[in-house]
Amino acid sequence: MRRLWHFAQAVLGILFRHPVTGTSVIPILPDGRIVLIQRSDTGKWALPGGMVNWGEDIATSIQRELEEETGLEVARICRLVGVYSSPERDGRVHSICVVVEVQATGSLKINDPVEVIDVQAFAPADIPIGTLSHDHDRQLKDYFAGHTTLA
Repeated sequence: MRRLWHFAQAVLGILFRHPVTGTSVIPILPDGRIVLIQRSDTGKWALPGGMVNWGEDIATSIQRELEEETGLEVARICRLVGVYSSPERDGRVHSICVVVEVQATGSLKINDPVEVIDVQAFAPADIPIGTLSHDHDRQLKDYFAGHTTLA
């Protein structure tokens, strides 16, 4: 019984004292516009993305989250923009976010109305930088600057 308790403590420690892994996707349409979602919890615009599911790799998570939140498909993963791990980047939980640029195809459609209230494609100059959710302002600034960031 004591061994079981130690095992349970170790599992709880891993679950609650370690950051979770997530993704942000910078989806580029063939015409060069960038797709953002409007979050239902804050009403703010954000990059599509979310937590990596158990048993799922980053590439699969990117494809799943993009399709769930925007209706788009990943045509090609282009580049790693950065890995963002500041404990302050997300007020809900300490998360490590892997940010990638992708070429996306398809039609915009909300497939997860619980999390997303709108999805739109923006010309880069029209993105509301300074008002985005979480640290997505920084992620997009790093992307536009051509940086690969470890923060």
